Amino acid sequence: MLMRAATSTLLVIDIQERLCPALHDAEALVENSAWLAQVAKRLEVPVLVTEQYPKGLGSTVAALRAHLDGAVTVEKMRFSATDDALLAQPGGERQQFVVCGAEAHVCVLQTVLELLARGRQVFIVSEAVASRLPANKALALERMRQAGAVIVSREMVAFEWLERAGTEQFRDVSKTFIR
Repeated sequence: MLMRAATSTLLVIDIQERLCPALHDAEALVENSAWLAQVAKRLEVPVLVTEQYPKGLGSTVAALRAHLDGAVTVEKMRFSATDDALLAQPGGERQQFVVCGAEAHVCVLQTVLELLARGRQVFIVSEAVASRLPANKALALERMRQAGAVIVSREMVAFEWLERAGTEQFRDVSKTFIR
């Protein structure tokens, strides 16, 4: 099961101003999520963003928001992002979801389980999900894997979306993002 740019959506879950300071390795979460968003934009993969109770947790962190122009942001109160409001957005109809965000054991986990229940293929970018405690992240990744999600790295996503070398897109992404 390969990730394809034509059938994928990047889903960025709750990487917010007041939540990030509490997360383990939040800097890596933001950096890797921004990297994914930039690659998605270059390859015309839709990006959907969620914000859990932004009135209390703030909006998406500025360092990531700077790379999300053109992305649709959906506010939510449920822990799972999987509802009709999100799935009605451009990209919500796609079969594959590449997921990054926080917290791995709460909103990411519940979203992934519901996407799987709806018959979607779900890929979790391991270095682009976080929880306050590393143990909770590890448990969440294991549970998502057991439920049928695939745990991947950001480079797996990029290379599978690219599909082949020798194209202008490959040269651009390789030169800019893969060092």
